[in-house]
Amino acid sequence: MTIKTVKTSPFEGQKPGTSGLRKKVKVFQTPGYLENFVQSIFDALGGVEGASLVLGGDGRFYNDVAIQTILKMAAASGVARVVVGQNGFLSTPAASCVIRKGKHTGGIILSASHNPGGPDDDFGIKYNASNGGPAAEKITDAIYARTQTISEYRMLEAPDLDLGALGEVTLGDMQVEIVDPVADYIELMEDLFDFDAIRSLFKGGFRLCFDAMHAITGPYAKAIFEGALGAPEGTVINGDPSPNFGGGHPDPNPVYAKDLFNIMFGPDAPNMGAASDGDGDRNIVLGRSTYVAPSDSLAVLAANAQVVPAYNQGLRGVARSMPTSCAVDRVAAAMKIPCFETPTGWKYFGNLLDAGRATLCGEESAGTGSDHVREKDGIWAVLMWLNILAETGSSVADLLTSHWRTYGRNYYSRHDYEAVDARAAQELMAALRAKLSNLPGEQFGDETVELADDFSYSDPVDGSVASAQGIRVIFKSGSRVVYRLSGTGTEGATLRVYIERYVAGPEGLNEDTQEALAPLIETAGELAEIAKHTGRTEPSVIS
Repeated sequence: MTIKTVKTSPFEGQKPGTSGLRKKVKVFQTPGYLENFVQSIFDALGGVEGASLVLGGDGRFYNDVAIQTILKMAAASGVARVVVGQNGFLSTPAASCVIRKGKHTGGIILSASHNPGGPDDDFGIKYNASNGGPAAEKITDAIYARTQTISEYRMLEAPDLDLGALGEVTLGDMQVEIVDPVADYIELMEDLFDFDAIRSLFKGGFRLCFDAMHAITGPYAKAIFEGALGAPEGTVINGDPSPNFGGGHPDPNPVYAKDLFNIMFGPDAPNMGAASDGDGDRNIVLGRSTYVAPSDSLAVLAANAQVVPAYNQGLRGVARSMPTSCAVDRVAAAMKIPCFETPTGWKYFGNLLDAGRATLCGEESAGTGSDHVREKDGIWAVLMWLNILAETGSSVADLLTSHWRTYGRNYYSRHDYEAVDARAAQELMAALRAKLSNLPGEQFGDETVELADDFSYSDPVDGSVASAQGIRVIFKSGSRVVYRLSGTGTEGATLRVYIERYVAGPEGLNEDTQEALAPLIETAGELAEIAKHTGRTEPSVIS
């Protein structure tokens, strides 16, 4: 086997977003494109000679090809050992688990998360650091800088490895260990949760419907829910991972998980419904005729965490991304623990978790997790709900309405305008920024603006500052409208508009969300002149 050095030149646009580099598959298939980015990762780390890496992905189209390429490049760059999931499979939270358990140098995860997969759809790659979490900005900035100057990459000339057989093999001088992608993760979940209590719940007739959306969590869900916990066969639907996610869109929201919603709002609904996304880090939870918004889910989990074994000593703090509703803030205030507001992107929670300043974290985009790994974790969230339901004897709906009676309700919705012309989206944000200083004191309907700014975050652990993280318009009533351009898409721009209104109760806690927010939705469109800039009169997705 010989190492080949290949001359190359930079590609434009290889700047990692909030969770790595995401582009269309056809872009990644451009000769040298994937190789440039992988070599840039290795170079930005100061070289990887002697390193121990974890490698895997969500099984989407091109996952198998990319993994073989990365293995050969790792061998050519002097990596000592790579742990790879069988058949190249490894959910994002499981990858974090394996990195942390094995004390590896870091890991490369292949996923475009909740984005669709297939030859004409999306692919992604990101580097996770030794703590198991997404690389900090100083690393991703260094990777991007290297992509702009790269002139060569190195590749071991060797046959592809058989990744279906568990065990150890060599690739050049590099050791490759092919592992069961589920084993370490199940072991961690058994340490966190009372599996006996959840088993008893299922034995008592409790029914769960988990929609794996033809994505990576299928094997995990079958092994945990139907295997270790004894739920009936068929509890997991769409459980076989597919390169194109069964032709669907693996985003657990009311639009793309419509089949699950139909089941849970149907005549013979199970006690609980849940789904995860392409790489297994997001989740949604439903009860019978009940949808739990992700922001509410974070708040409910925080308020009830003490009944779960891993969290029975209490929470050190909680953290949420800025666009996420303030529901968990009210729980934290009642518990007298810190609540941190960070930019969007799980990497911003890493320092808080590593420093022991937060225990639970969450984002409105269907992501919740804790300090057990350094990624959001869909299966973990479902187990957390099951453990709480087993201990409290409540239904999903009863637990949610009881929470609202105690803390009040933050009516909350996200409106996504997808594939908007990128220039038009930037012009919208620029125009909005230009008038922020004039907004305080202005009245829109019954609401008066108290604060308008472009959110900036100063990390309380290392003092780093992240600016221009989303435009906030906060009203005197406590209502909010937030505007962001998403960094997770691959085509055009996605404008996200977040609308929030707080109701203290006891009256007004059971309104339809969109109706309760209707005046604010109108105000959000008026403030940003969305129709004028984008030509859109309705969002693509409401969640």
